[in-house]
Amino acid sequence: MNLYHIQNLEQYFQVYRHSVDHPEQFWEQIARENFIWQKPWNSILQWNPDTAEVSWYEGAKLNITENCIDRHLETRGHKTAILFEPNDPSDPTEYITYKELHKRVCQCANVLKAKGVKKGDRVCIYLPMIPELAISVLACARIGAIHSVVFAGFSATALSTRINDAACKMVITSDGSFRGSKTIDLKGIVDEALELTPTIENVLVVKRINSDIQMKVGRDHWLQPLLDEASTECPVEVMDAEDPLFILYTSGSTGKPKGMVHTTAGYMVYSAYTFKNVFQYQEDDVYWCTADIGWITGHSYIVYGPLANGATTVMYEGVPNYPDWGRFWQIVEKHKITQFYTAPTAIRALAKEKLDFVEQYDLTSLKVLGTVGEPINEEAWHWYNDNIGKKRSPIVDTWWQTETGGIMISPIPFATPTIPTFATLPLPGIQPTLMDEYGKEIEGNQVDGRLFIKFPWPSMARTIWGNHERYMNTYFSGGVDAKLGRNTKKYFTGDGAYRDATGYYRITGRVDDVIIVSGHNLGTAPIEDAINEHPAVAESAIVGFPHDIKGNALYGYVILKETGETRNHDNLRKEINQVITEKIGPIAKLDKIQFTSGLPKTRSGKIMRRILRKIACGESDQLGDISTLLNPEVVEEVIKNVL
Repeated sequence: MNLYHIQNLEQYFQVYRHSVDHPEQFWEQIARENFIWQKPWNSILQWNPDTAEVSWYEGAKLNITENCIDRHLETRGHKTAILFEPNDPSDPTEYITYKELHKRVCQCANVLKAKGVKKGDRVCIYLPMIPELAISVLACARIGAIHSVVFAGFSATALSTRINDAACKMVITSDGSFRGSKTIDLKGIVDEALELTPTIENVLVVKRINSDIQMKVGRDHWLQPLLDEASTECPVEVMDAEDPLFILYTSGSTGKPKGMVHTTAGYMVYSAYTFKNVFQYQEDDVYWCTADIGWITGHSYIVYGPLANGATTVMYEGVPNYPDWGRFWQIVEKHKITQFYTAPTAIRALAKEKLDFVEQYDLTSLKVLGTVGEPINEEAWHWYNDNIGKKRSPIVDTWWQTETGGIMISPIPFATPTIPTFATLPLPGIQPTLMDEYGKEIEGNQVDGRLFIKFPWPSMARTIWGNHERYMNTYFSGGVDAKLGRNTKKYFTGDGAYRDATGYYRITGRVDDVIIVSGHNLGTAPIEDAINEHPAVAESAIVGFPHDIKGNALYGYVILKETGETRNHDNLRKEINQVITEKIGPIAKLDKIQFTSGLPKTRSGKIMRRILRKIACGESDQLGDISTLLNPEVVEEVIKNVL
């Protein structure tokens, strides 16, 4: 039985049963047969549920870059590893072969060592989506330094917070970045951040936009001259399986961002395994994930997962609408993209535009479509399926998190029958369960509950950097009422889910987005899906606010497709509630509907419902720092027009 590559539904069920019945044997075979190790493991899994401490492949020695680069040199040395598509379509595409990637990673690694970076040191990477970003990540991994990539759209305050939390020794940045028709002064942001960061010794600067910037003598160094002088050979640092590979920060619902720690061996095995199966990657495919490497999606499914499989992975510097809304599809046609992985937010934005932007391009190369970041609503799913996949390319609606390291629940293309809005079935090795608010497991199907994972998997985050107690409290208290003081001994995802009659999972939103109205638990996602089916609606977000009789009532923020919509807003409100009544029931009708030009979102495209909830509850003076939002100016508009 081929455990590494699942190709049909019968095989999936066989492999899945084996992975659940014999998890250690399963993950041992995957690791042994598909990766290279400097030294084998002493044990596959050590798991202490009382302290939430886990280790995989304990005692094994390896380096992840050997698996992502070196082992491919003999058979794939001249194959394109990274295909870089720049912001400006008139600029040339860069094709970086595995041989060239090896050379450039070694040079970068040698520069880091020459500047005093050693195994265990933290390096902050604040770069746009250019090849140097992936190369810097791999160079850190090659010498055992721990990379902490910060999305190059975060503010100086957000950057300094992350640098200080990890006590980074170095920052790698660029003079600036291109974003559509704009340029962004990244070095200026770094300079401001570093006024508050005592641990930074050196700043390496990539020349990208050729702007006039300040260089601090002794601290700041142009990267290219150092690379030119560096050796093209760099032996790998031999790492323990559980040595940290990277820290990646994710926003907490309260308090400072959480630095999620991912370790070397388990993360490598799981990101590679899930990439192969969820995208059904074949040797000559050209795979494109539109995410930024500043997010976990980019770590796992632009860099490590694809390269561990010897894939060609695309890095795109620009945005979906530059120079026009056909740019994504122009790139698909140009490079004959076979797998395309993007966010529902992007799909909804693209769907608002004329189909002419799609229809002028040949998309027949596409074999698999994917979505990530949030559950995709039904209208967007159908638009994607009909117009991009032409009903030929299955859509993998992937559910996972920064904390999980890799995709957890997803269809396997050409094997799993798909249903719009359902992430469908768990991948091999993943054991989901639904629990109630008191930590009791919910049996059977056609049930709602809180989504937990019962058993460890190789790529789960091991801790929060410097704060394991917070890790325990966040992920293993299960959202259980604090008065009960219980450790569930299962990983709590923070998400609610519905399990249908066939065992498929649908993510219904964050548990704190489940609103109890007149005693009924209402997930926001199904209501938003219903609203978004109204022909005038582009996007929506639902929150709860206090109600004297119902306990909570529902407040809807709605973006219309036509910003100059002239129809009577009162009539639109009635029509929207009628759609909700028809799709869900009258209990889910909205008490208030506010029309707005935008919704506050994180840089990864997630709607910040916490902010919308505060505004709806009349607490707009308690929003906290909103500077790291993608569009902080929208918050002011929403407050001004609150009902």
